[in-house]
Amino acid sequence: MITRQHFKLLAAYNRWANARLYAAALDLSDLSYRLQTGVYFGSLHGTLNHLLLTDRLWLKRLTGEGDLPNDLDAILYEDRIELTKARIEEDNRLVETIGKYDETVLSSLFSYRTTSGMPQSQVLADILLHLFNHQTHHRGQAHACLSILTGGEPPSLDLLAFQRGGPAPDLEKIIADQSADEKQFARRPL
Repeated sequence: MITRQHFKLLAAYNRWANARLYAAALDLSDLSYRLQTGVYFGSLHGTLNHLLLTDRLWLKRLTGEGDLPNDLDAILYEDRIELTKARIEEDNRLVETIGKYDETVLSSLFSYRTTSGMPQSQVLADILLHLFNHQTHHRGQAHACLSILTGGEPPSLDLLAFQRGGPAPDLEKIIADQSADEKQFARRPL
């Protein structure tokens, strides 16, 4: 049986893996980032938007709070920096939400409606397993995009690397540095 501690581990790992993936994505040119690579959601940009969208969908169902996207392939953020900021917030929200569940809640039946409006009921632990498995599935596609786009090896997203203390990049610092670089570039005389 998967316990509360396992789900807390998965939520922390999810945040760590997303930070590593997003840091690599922020390092790409905009053309590469948006290039169609043949993955299900077309590009790294489309895949990362889908992952954020589905986390929002499930967290809205689970908590009653937040945005509820209607279209599973919607682009929530065209701007990569804004998408990254939203990813940071959603990962923190997921970690916080998971931290509130105890074993009784995890083993209880949870009712919700699908995107088509059909009522469903499932054990909460099973829903969370789906959520984390879905993240891993599409993060794998995003990881493949990075391999295709760079011709190199993207950062490891292995759970064991997380458990062994592999570092997570500070996305907020990366964003701040990129913003400062853009401002400095904009001030250069032509």
